[in-house]
Amino acid sequence: MNRTLRIAVADDDAVMRQYYQTILPLLGHEVVAVAKNGRELVEESCCLRPDLIITDIKMSELDGIDAAAQVCQQFPLPVILVSAHHEAELLSRASNEHMLAYLVKPVKQADLETAITIALQRFEQFRNLRREAATLRQALEDRKLIERAKYVLVERVGLSEPQALQRLQKLASDKNRKLAEVAQMILLVEDALLPPTAE
Repeated sequence: MNRTLRIAVADDDAVMRQYYQTILPLLGHEVVAVAKNGRELVEESCCLRPDLIITDIKMSELDGIDAAAQVCQQFPLPVILVSAHHEAELLSRASNEHMLAYLVKPVKQADLETAITIALQRFEQFRNLRREAATLRQALEDRKLIERAKYVLVERVGLSEPQALQRLQKLASDKNRKLAEVAQMILLVEDALLPPTAE
């Protein structure tokens, strides 16, 4: 990986904070924030908007999992969790889609480099899946609009379904609009033509 990342790190151990500040630049990255507790991590990350967070879990004021979750609510980014402990409860809490790697202390340089690469790859995969899901949801909503508009044309104008679809397609082409936009306009007109309901 040859991309330089802006990284925020957090650990209540000064030795670990210094370790990150020494090792990460050697891996080609920039340490933009160094926090000694979860509260500082949230404040500095929300201000500086890093590309990646590397955080210890057990810290004062706010632990690393909760701190990273707060940051990711503001803007999604990959998170690597680090702990001296390998506890099932921590692993369960860490199973958020932004928590993409888990390292147990002592952290070796090679393990850190691998974790960064994996975290970025997984984050990009999650982001692509979210985009695809949003596209599919929109396609489904558009299809529903088009079907309802076709039904209006069948009922109001007496067209067959294929004719109704052709009419929608021609309108969309003539008006240089998306098919779903034309369908939405027809449904708005249909609503306007309905008799008023009793209050």
